[in-house]
Amino acid sequence: MDITPLHRPPHILSVFGTRPEAIKMLPVARALRAAGFRHSLCTTGQHRDMLAQVFAAFAEAPDHDLALMRPGQAPVALLSAILAALPPLLDTLRPDLVLVHGDTTTALGAALAAFHAGIPVGHVEAGLRSHDLARPFPEEANRVAVDALAALRFAPTAEAAANLAREYGPGRVVITGNTAIDALLGVAAGLPEPPPTPLPRILVTAHRRESFGQGFARIAEGLRRIAARGDVELLYPVHPNPAVRAAVEQGLAGRPGIALAPPLNYPEMIQAMRACRFVITDSGGLQEEAPALGKPVLVLRDVTERPEAVATGVVRVIGTDPARIAAEAALLLDEPGEYAARARPVFPYGDGGASARIVAAIREFFA
Repeated sequence: MDITPLHRPPHILSVFGTRPEAIKMLPVARALRAAGFRHSLCTTGQHRDMLAQVFAAFAEAPDHDLALMRPGQAPVALLSAILAALPPLLDTLRPDLVLVHGDTTTALGAALAAFHAGIPVGHVEAGLRSHDLARPFPEEANRVAVDALAALRFAPTAEAAANLAREYGPGRVVITGNTAIDALLGVAAGLPEPPPTPLPRILVTAHRRESFGQGFARIAEGLRRIAARGDVELLYPVHPNPAVRAAVEQGLAGRPGIALAPPLNYPEMIQAMRACRFVITDSGGLQEEAPALGKPVLVLRDVTERPEAVATGVVRVIGTDPARIAAEAALLLDEPGEYAARARPVFPYGDGGASARIVAAIREFFA
């Protein structure tokens, strides 16, 4: 999309709806304002309570809150609500660029609404691919669609940029690093050292839709086998999705050595990562953050769109087989050499300067 040079500061509208999006987009918002851009924040409320925690941690607040989340709402219902609620706001604000992040239903809905309104879309964290539209579901399809709609694609790594070049040609692709590292390093610098834990602690999270049903049952069995050792503790902050909470409580509630906790706010999650021995997760964000803190990660998925972390040796994709979950955890708990080789800080997703590179690319876009 061709842009006529503006004779005023461009107005950028960032739209997001989940906690991970907020963590990764608020550093960009700060950088845009510091650079003199007009900037507005709009949230759909996809993760309402968890979003409030992030806004508090960053001392930020949304300019526009669509408040679209409803209990038990399916992604397609949320998408429909976004496509109904966002166009009137776009008509009122007429931003020069809409920024979205990653692979959420909010990102897809906002990108599609902006595209139909003739407003360029900038996609932060563009180009990630598992190359399987069903895994993760529906995130892989979402990010492919958003990349197709975007006028500016901010790739966190060279591999992500190569994915985009294969699909769309080089176009407007900028390698920036990942803004998750901007947020992580900035917040961690202001936190004290976490206290030691009585036993080695494993931080656990799992919430992906493709694991609903038998996947969660297998994960729970693997975690029970680890806890049965008796020489380790598992901390599992449980995602507020009712389906996730029900599955986790059914499989793990009351089990010795396993502590189920409410969702942690962002600084608390950073401290939990710093205090743990390693992480077991299906989260994309933790695959980026934990390696920067020197924590090994076991990924409860069959494929990942973050191969750069796997290539470092710090992250390992292990699936949901209970025996393998237990065996991989035992390797990190019982083999000091193995643990030492994988418990080292690595930075495949950048140096904390992604937001500044995104701002520079936006400035050039409107020059």
